[in-house]
Amino acid sequence: MIQDTDCREAIYQKYIRPTERAAKPVLGVELEYPIVNLNNIGLSEVTEPVDYEVVHRLAELFVNRFGFSGIFRDDDGEIYLAEDSGTGDTISFDCSFNTLELSFGVEENIRILMNRFRRYYTFIQEYLMKDRHTLTGMGINPGYKVNRIEPVHNGRYRMLLHHLESYTRYGNQIHFHHYPHFGLFSCASQVQVDAEREHVVEMLNTFNRLEPLKALLFANSVFTADPDHRFLASRDYLWKHSLHGLNPHNVDEYDKKIHSVEELVRYISSESLYCLERDGKYINFPPITVEDYFRERMVRGEYFDPEEGRYRYATFEPSLEDLSFLRSFKFNDLTFRGTVEFRSVCEQPVQDVMTVAAFHAGLVEKLPELTELLNTNVSLYQQGFSVGELREIFVRQDHTDRFDDAAYDLLEKVLRLAEEGLVGRGHGEEEFLRPLFERLERRSNPALCLMEKQAAGRALREVILDFAELK
Repeated sequence: MIQDTDCREAIYQKYIRPTERAAKPVLGVELEYPIVNLNNIGLSEVTEPVDYEVVHRLAELFVNRFGFSGIFRDDDGEIYLAEDSGTGDTISFDCSFNTLELSFGVEENIRILMNRFRRYYTFIQEYLMKDRHTLTGMGINPGYKVNRIEPVHNGRYRMLLHHLESYTRYGNQIHFHHYPHFGLFSCASQVQVDAEREHVVEMLNTFNRLEPLKALLFANSVFTADPDHRFLASRDYLWKHSLHGLNPHNVDEYDKKIHSVEELVRYISSESLYCLERDGKYINFPPITVEDYFRERMVRGEYFDPEEGRYRYATFEPSLEDLSFLRSFKFNDLTFRGTVEFRSVCEQPVQDVMTVAAFHAGLVEKLPELTELLNTNVSLYQQGFSVGELREIFVRQDHTDRFDDAAYDLLEKVLRLAEEGLVGRGHGEEEFLRPLFERLERRSNPALCLMEKQAAGRALREVILDFAELK
């Protein structure tokens, strides 16, 4: 059994210590894209699953073309991740071979990242289109109904899907949806920025308050499988009502203002662990808060035995090193790299690929002004609704327009701040905000745009390719 003081010191060392240095104006970008089979698409549905042979050939060609040397293969010998040791860029398949992820090593200038993205994306698309496949800029893979419900064949992803599928063991502890494989078809655009100890609490609190506005601006994950839950940004619902959301501190926004680094450490200690790796085996176990986990003498979990092709039970003693397996899915989260990661945004149409990075990078530069703007607003934030309740309103397809005028008036001021911040960075990155100002003027977002195209009778294939176009 590990003492609470030792647990919190370990949390401090992992999450706070890396922020005790001057932050640099750099950022990392992660982009997850659905892969879609374009063969025989109906008016409103994809009819054929992703051909994994096409995907595997693409991975081999990509690493050869761009010289990515750090290559990781699954149990079948297929590439699922490869890294360029020079730039730190990676190509990977997130959870399944239905989703391709491009991640970029840290850079100061978003324009440099855009140039690298253009090279990679152009190569990938030219290859995929020859085999009647495409990437597309949507937060939900439009082929989710027909694609294979199968994780990448390695210990981590096999464990993750098995863990999420075990939600039936927990009865009605929360309202669970019935799509535990959502990670195989849900896609995000994520950004990491440097954080320093003096400002990390303010950064988390301020960007937490920004979440309702981000829903209005970036929603792009329409999910109609469940007729009772129709969302413009369904990723919120899919995470919150899965086993990840059994402990609400692991998902969504913060439900309270964090007042100090010490309180942040306590909050992290209230998040749940659900897996670790021992002796080369990924073990998952019922979610348990970090502080309670380290109070246990022994923990029981299960792992997949490849020789027997079934799951076996294992009992182990907690170790402080297990903290490295803590997986939080907060919208705004402090990472062990000394960065804050923004992960609440759906993947965007490809022509708007760097809008998310530009939006956050600009606002980080104007953090004091953004904090003041949001804290003094009374037309939206002081009307009896919490930040979480406002976001839930705005992500619904049928949301009331009661707060729209106040929200869009405030959003314009936020975008102006982001623009000022980017101008101050001096790289000409403000051009990437142009699509967001256009959305503001139309009071629209990619999810609404997609629904309008479909309502106008546009065939799904055309819409998929519209969202895949790189101008």
